[in-house]
Formats: sequence, structure tokens, C-alpha cells
Amino acid sequence: MRDGARDAFGVPAAVLGAGFIGYGALAAENGYSVWLTMIATASIWALPGQLILIELYALGASALAIVLAAVVSSARFLPMTVSLLPVLRDERHGGPAIYLAAHLISMTGWAAAMRRCPELPGTQRMPYFIGFALTCVLVSVASCPIGFYLSGAFPPLLRLGFVFLTPVYFVVILIGDLRTRLAAVALACGALAGPLFHLVSAQWGILLSGFVGGTIAYLIQRRLRQPHA
Repeated sequence: MRDGARDAFGVPAAVLGAGFIGYGALAAENGYSVWLTMIATASIWALPGQLILIELYALGASALAIVLAAVVSSARFLPMTVSLLPVLRDERHGGPAIYLAAHLISMTGWAAAMRRCPELPGTQRMPYFIGFALTCVLVSVASCPIGFYLSGAFPPLLRLGFVFLTPVYFVVILIGDLRTRLAAVALACGALAGPLFHLVSAQWGILLSGFVGGTIAYLIQRRLRQPHA
């Protein structure tokens, strides 16, 4: 856990902290309390879902609509969970640790664990991930009040810039860690599909590009794995 916390307490925590400073500023602008902003970070732990929560709340949407939208936005964590938990699971860490790890999965933690954990002994992987992820969560929660109380000092574009640091950092991680042909093919297909589907439908572009680009990457990889006649 100490090694995981040390690895997180650097660039990953700094980027996440900046993102949640922007989130805190946006929450203050839309009438949230500072405590609700921090609780949402710890309980949802998904910045896109938290932004959806703020936007729909500001529009006066019903509680059911807000919850459903936040849940659907977090569906991307399902393939991350399915791919990561078999790497973390071992005989020493049972149900409570597994459920905690599943809640703590984020883009940053998933990418770091998939890169680092296969190099560790099986019994050290779960503690490493929990140490890494908990550090990210604590830094993010602590960053929310900074943005909340300094929101008036940030221009609107700067607040949005803080928020978008996290996905940009995740893309940089993926590009810098292309160890397999499948990862390279998937990233290339997504990069090509994203702008094209955004032109077709700005509202559905991300969902369509992920589904179509991922499917094409899977079919290409499956074709490459087949033995030649």
C-alpha cells in the first residue's frame, strides 16, 4: 500500500487534484454545498458522472433522471472492472477488499494497475492498487474545497481546463503504454472514429465511436490471431 500511495502521490494525484479543483469551482457556481461536493467525489468517484449530476441539478431534473444519467455514464467502468479484478484477486484478499477495489476503479487507477500490478507478486497487487487509488481519492476530495472557495478567482475557461486535464492525462498514459498490438489497434480505431461520429451526432458521438471503434478493433485483432491457411 505504501508503494502504491507513493506512486500516486505525484503526477497522477496532481492531475486529479487540478481536475477536482475545477469540479469544486463548478459546484460552487451551481449552488452545491462544499460538503455535498466532497461527498459526491468520495461516493461516485467518477468526474463525468459528477459533472452530469451538477448539470442536471442546475437544470432542475428529477432525482430519478439524475441518478440514471450518472449510472449510465459510469458504464465504462464495467470492462475496466472485468479486466482488472482477475489481476488483483488472490487467496489472501476476499470479498471486502474486492468490493473496495471495484469502487475505487477509475481511469487513472486502472491504467496504473494494469501497467504495474502484473510485475508484482500476487499477494501484493491488491494492497498496491488500494494504496494507489485511496491516495487519488483523498487528494481529489481535499482539492474540492480549494476550487469551491476560490471559484470566483477562476475564469470560466480555466475552470473547464482544470476539469479536462484528467481525460487528457489518461489519453497520454494510454499512448505511452502501448505494449500490445491490441491496445494500439483499439486506440487508433477510437481516435479515428471519435471525430467522425462527432460530426454525425454531437450528442451520441462518444458512445457510437466507442462502440463502433472498439468492435472494429476487436474484429481486426481476432482476424490477425487466426492462423493463415
